[in-house]
Amino acid sequence: MKNKDEAEVAEIYAGTIWQAEMVKSLLNDEGIEAYLKDEVNGTMFPWIVAAGGSGSVTVVVAGEDADKALIIVERYESNQKADS
Repeated sequence: MKNKDEAEVAEIYAGTIWQAEMVKSLLNDEGIEAYLKDEVNGTMFPWIVAAGGSGSVTVVVAGEDADKALIIVERYESNQKADS
């Protein structure tokens, strides 16, 4: 059983430190608090990071914000594809 002080969290994005920082910034601009997980490895060893895979930096939000955050992530990813 969870303690009432423990919040549900959702990992909504995984990528390089630069990508994760961009997603975090976009979320914060929309009023969603986001945090980075494993950012030390992504910063110290950026050449071993596989987006969404080994060594990736993960963006985490509160579970209650996950649906809204995923819409913003999808918009970010579609813009990335359009630019390449």
